[in-house]
Amino acid sequence: MIAYLKGQILEVREESAIIVCGGVGYEVNLAKGSAQELETGREAALYIAESISPYDGTVLYGFLSKEDKELWTLFKSAIPNTGAKKALEYLNKALRSVADFHNAIIKRDPKILTGIFGFTSKTAEKLINSLKDKMDAITVQGASKIKVLDEAPYMSGVLEALTALGYSAPESRRAIEQLYQEGINPNDPIEHIIKEALRVLKK
Repeated sequence: MIAYLKGQILEVREESAIIVCGGVGYEVNLAKGSAQELETGREAALYIAESISPYDGTVLYGFLSKEDKELWTLFKSAIPNTGAKKALEYLNKALRSVADFHNAIIKRDPKILTGIFGFTSKTAEKLINSLKDKMDAITVQGASKIKVLDEAPYMSGVLEALTALGYSAPESRRAIEQLYQEGINPNDPIEHIIKEALRVLKK
């Protein structure tokens, strides 16, 4: 069983990469965010998990850290009806801030999972119900990046306003995250937060 690969990156795609090790090229599936951190011609070191597909045979999944692999394995094993590819989709969203994802599950707060990570309400409830007693076993990487929406209960209104203006939900959430990182006061008037979010979106 392959558990780790280290070699030159021959090709990077949206959700995979080809890694050459010992003259052999291995196609490795990756979370989109992880693939974006790789660069053709550079060296990559990936933790690997194997999954058996009835159509493709043995499929390799790669992770930039052991902790990422542990989280993917938890998604795959603990969440009902979740295969390797679906677990990778969940991981890609959770990697935006593992600390905040962890807190949202522990606090059983679906608002963070839907408003920031982009899960549907149904999926958020499924994640909480499946992982609430298992997340403590996962190593959390990094500090919290996203402030809890309870500090600004109207933040969903900001998202609605931005999407009504034609911005997608993901880019609207990223704009709000950036404002939090810049230190915006969550108690500011909603009009001010919308104005600042538009400033970020128009850059």
